[in-house]
Amino acid sequence: MSWLYEPEPGQNDLDESDIRIRPNPKGNKPRTKNRPEYKNAPIGMVTGVDKSRYHVLLEGENRIVMATMGKEIRKAGAVVGDRVALSGDTSETVGALARIVRVEERTSLLRRSADDTDVVERVIVANADQMAIVIAAANPEPRTRLVDRYLAAAYDAGLSPILVITKTDLQDPAEFLANFDSLDIPVIQTRSDSPKLDELRALLAGHVTVTVGHSGVGKSTLVNELSPQADRAVGVVNEVTGRGRHTSSSARAIDLGNGWIIDTPGVRSFGLGHIDPDNLVKSFSDLWEVAKNCPRDCSHEAGAPDCDLDEAVTAGKLNAGRVDSLRRLISSLAG
Repeated sequence: MSWLYEPEPGQNDLDESDIRIRPNPKGNKPRTKNRPEYKNAPIGMVTGVDKSRYHVLLEGENRIVMATMGKEIRKAGAVVGDRVALSGDTSETVGALARIVRVEERTSLLRRSADDTDVVERVIVANADQMAIVIAAANPEPRTRLVDRYLAAAYDAGLSPILVITKTDLQDPAEFLANFDSLDIPVIQTRSDSPKLDELRALLAGHVTVTVGHSGVGKSTLVNELSPQADRAVGVVNEVTGRGRHTSSSARAIDLGNGWIIDTPGVRSFGLGHIDPDNLVKSFSDLWEVAKNCPRDCSHEAGAPDCDLDEAVTAGKLNAGRVDSLRRLISSLAG
């Protein structure tokens, strides 16, 4: 018995020419790695982000367009303060949606991590040059170590810090501010009953300033005083826990006419896991002037042999609380 295939009478054998080639559903044009450069794409500033929709203020025009992130740069993303290039529909048509195709080079990037053991950074804002650290004199109580964390993040990002103390009508902040006497940074004090912000306005003029602070300290209230049309939601402090409630859910850039202020959501912690522990001491400019003379491999931690910080504290040249705060941060990052 033969197992060879034999065609039926009248049926032809198949050869290569009889096989049907299915056309490429995506076309026969080979893919290319070359992408459009969008050299003449309109540029705008991201002023807010809501559910993957970006509010972009077009440069040279006093109008905001809505945009989505282009697929090719979706992983990189954009944040408030970024300058971006747009493609697609940038008209004022209802429902129009442009596409972000490029993020321009950034001058600064403020970041934080979930905690000190998390090296994954969370980008907060881009292209700011100042940080307004807003602290309440009372209700909620001020926290020196949280301010130290903000200062470390500010110096790491290359931002100039400003201390803004609110609610000074409730408590004299002199004792709290004594912790930062050795720092050469501006301090603005405001009252709940009669906020006078002329001095703060002068510091904000010509700058892009990001506000940071504990929930309930009055960041959004300050922003509304500086720019009434901002209409940022404000909240109250829980009388039992002494904690503020989150009111601002996302960062927003507000035009002050001669500068920008970026209001960010209040936080109760500010992780520094993304910062190199070896450079952390440089964020404490007053301590660094002493610590830079320590032995080469000095860790500056408690018990470190021949650490000049201990000698300076003993001699009354440095605030012991500041040194303790630095050492807690170093220990936290190292752990």
